[in-house]
Amino acid sequence: MGTVLYSSCSFSWRYHQQIVPSNNLLAHSSLENGISRAKVTACSGESGLVGEEVEKGSGFMKRRSVLVSGTSLISSAILGSAREGLAVVKQGLLAGRIPGLSEPDEQGWRTYRRPDEKSGGHGVGWSPIIPYAFSVPQDWEEVPVSIADLGGTEIDLRFASSKEGRIFVIVAPVLRFADGLGENAKIELIGPPEKVIDAFGPEVIGENVEGKVLSTTVAEHSGRTYYQYELEPPHALITATAAGNRLYLFNVTASGLQWKRHYSDLKRISDSFRVV
Repeated sequence: MGTVLYSSCSFSWRYHQQIVPSNNLLAHSSLENGISRAKVTACSGESGLVGEEVEKGSGFMKRRSVLVSGTSLISSAILGSAREGLAVVKQGLLAGRIPGLSEPDEQGWRTYRRPDEKSGGHGVGWSPIIPYAFSVPQDWEEVPVSIADLGGTEIDLRFASSKEGRIFVIVAPVLRFADGLGENAKIELIGPPEKVIDAFGPEVIGENVEGKVLSTTVAEHSGRTYYQYELEPPHALITATAAGNRLYLFNVTASGLQWKRHYSDLKRISDSFRVV
């Protein structure tokens, strides 16, 4: 059960075998210890000789042709292995991701809940991250978060829809911002809505938030307080709360056109955020 407490607004080689057609020559090429070796043998039904090396004078051009073929085979093998290796790495990364999305409901919306098995402790000594959840339309998908993400190591999750916009969740230690909050911090103890958005807004939008906050709302759900902000520009809906020893910042952002066309969905996504 949610309760809105108050709101405010402002406007401001394996082995390879190749048959060379001319003169019934059999070419064997192999890769041994990283070195390419090629051997040409003659196959003659009349003489009954098999495996006899071709004379240097008469076989010069054919040897050269075989060496070129061997080199091409090596290149193909190496490039093929590289492609296969990349495919394995890619599949491994995808297979290693832990899904958190539910099946679509009757309206086509899905609920994401942070999996308990998902890593991301953000520092030695920190307790596991308390899960959070939110709802998105069916076309929204999770986007992998890189350790080299420009948003920093505290970005826990990214979602995106090419049609509607983007989402990211920041989970940061409360000790970065306040002392003595213990292991069950509350957003109210960190500060009032204005102090929180002034302190953390720049981390979310990458610039000072002064004059960009259009509205502020304080709501309570299951005994936890949430600060909700609408900013412009850039178009953003930010929800902030605290749980355990971490601050949670849930950001929904979009381009001007996405904002105009899908504001109701974006607002519904923002309002659905809960720490569970």
